[in-house]
This record gives sequence, C-alpha cells and structure tokens, in this order.
Amino acid sequence: MSEHDDALRMLRDSAAAIAPPGGDLRRIRALRYQSPGFDPAIWRQMCEMGWLGLRLPEAAGGSALGMREFCALCEQLGAGLTPEPLIPAALAVTALHGDTLATALTGDKIILPAWQEAPNSIAATGITTQHDGKLNGTKVFVPLAAGAHAFLVSTTNGLALVSADAPGLSLTTDQTQDGGNFGTLRLDNTPAEPVPGDLTEALEEATLATAAYLLGVMDRVFALTLDYLKTRQQFGRPIGSFQALAHRAVDLHIQVNLTRASVESAASTWDNHGPLPHRQAAISRAKHRANLAAMLVTKQAIQLHGGIGNTDDYDAGLFLRKAMVLTASYGNAALHRARFAALSPEADDE
Repeated sequence: MSEHDDALRMLRDSAAAIAPPGGDLRRIRALRYQSPGFDPAIWRQMCEMGWLGLRLPEAAGGSALGMREFCALCEQLGAGLTPEPLIPAALAVTALHGDTLATALTGDKIILPAWQEAPNSIAATGITTQHDGKLNGTKVFVPLAAGAHAFLVSTTNGLALVSADAPGLSLTTDQTQDGGNFGTLRLDNTPAEPVPGDLTEALEEATLATAAYLLGVMDRVFALTLDYLKTRQQFGRPIGSFQALAHRAVDLHIQVNLTRASVESAASTWDNHGPLPHRQAAISRAKHRANLAAMLVTKQAIQLHGGIGNTDDYDAGLFLRKAMVLTASYGNAALHRARFAALSPEADDE
C-alpha cells in the first residue's frame, strides 16, 4: 500500500467516528434549525483528530497532506451530512499565525472567513475597507456564523481578524434549507487586527472541497435509493427490476462516477502545483459537474422513492436540502462554466 493510500485509509477510518458509513442521521436531524447549527463538542473532536490543519505545513501544526486527502475526508463527511464548518474554517486557518492559529487548531476558538459581498461570487476581495485598525463594510453568506468566536475578514487592502463581540459589529443570521444558517456581517468602524496574506488559493481549495462534499452527498443518497429499489415491492417483485427504473438508476450511477473522476482529477492537478489558471480551470470543471450532478441525483432520488421521498421524515430529502445549499456556495454551475471557458485556453497555452 502506498503512503497516499495509507493516508486515505486512516482518514476514512477517523471520519467513521463522526460520520459512520451507512449510519443513521438522528444527530443531523436534532441539530437542524437550532443555534449554532452544529455540535461544538463534535467540532472539538474533529480538531483533536487534526482535520482542521490537514492542509497546513507541519511547522504550523498541520499534517501537510494534499487536496486528494482533504477531498477524500470531505466526501466522507458529505455522505454523513456532517454540519460542522470544516471547509470554511480550514479556509480561514491558512492565513492565521501564532497563538490565534493554535487556539483555532485545538477547537478552543472557531474562526470563520467572511469574504463574500455578493451572491454567486468567488472573488477574494470586495469593497470592505480597513483603515487605522477599523473595518467598514458588509459581508454576506458567512456559513454557520452563529457559532463563530471571530471572523477573518477580507478587505481592499488585506485581511483582518475581528472578534464576534467587537464594537461596531452587527451579525444577523438566516436559516438555510439544510437547517444551518448564513450570517450577514455589518462592520461600522469595527476594531480589528490586520492579518498578512490573502485567501486566493484557500478559496480555490474550499471550492474543490465543497465539490467533494457534494460527491459524498450524491453517492450516499444514490445508495439509499438503490436499497429502496431493491426492497420496495410492486406487483410481486422489487420495483428496481422494472426496466424504466433500472435505466434511470444507471444514469445516476454514471453521474456519480463522472463527478468522482472530475473531483479526483482536480485534486491531483492542484497537488501537482502547475500554473494557477490551469489548476483553477480544473477546479471549476469539478465544481460545475458536482453542482449539476448533485441536484440531478438528489431530485431523482426523491422521484424514485415516490410519495415517501417527499416527506421530511424520510432521509432522502435531507440530501436534497444539503445539495440546494452547497451547489450555490463557492460559485454556482453557470459561474464555473464561464470561468472554465475563460481559463482553459490560457491553461492550454501554458
């Protein structure tokens, strides 16, 4: 077994403690529409297993693993609909240092990035200003903001760390379809600590990790659907034996496999450290496919379950709700299709 395969096996084994393969979703249901939308105790456990620092260099307290490993972990978490904010928090820690980084890695403090200023955007900066240690501006769609102790805010001239209880900071939250929340951060002469660096590459990694999470979502709901087709009886035989339904299931299986190939290819491309436009194009291709396939597979899962699929008591609907939220996060399909078209000729020239 190669070192890469061994790392993947250990990550999947550790993920089983949080999101057991085929496990029930009672924990997920209990957390829906509750504040902060996830379990701080589970978050601390995830940090203790080193997941938050998986991409960080060893000198910074991380594991120095690649995007292939991080994507494999996120896929497992997607299969379990894990609500804890690993992807955005992992984005934030790439820019942290010293004691602030240390407290984040242990789970003692949850620091989430606040970078987005408009719907359907993956721009690392906007018009939020940082002057004389004070921030002014508005950030939107901060995932699970209700559970944050601090925010890493992008501004026109760098990053800044601001406490969630800082004067001049106003946070409002709105519930999301999957039972979580998005925060809107309003900053009015809010004191903050400047942080060196930018989020350009970290945003790319969060985008790809979200595609991997969506892969886990669609793979798990497809498995649930297959089990239903094999056990639901009509006219004295399983409905999965009917040719029309079997063909639809094959189409969904193809979508899952194509998404897996695209995510794994993008992760390998990113880890090879080629020209940035080439790597960004690969990530846009993966996110575009994951967005479309996740919505197709989850919607078809509802259809194939029939009436029971439309009830909130049945698990298939939970996967559709998660897909509805995450396909809009870090850029929808149209945005990534356009970005791929713009970047791929340049990447080929490289």
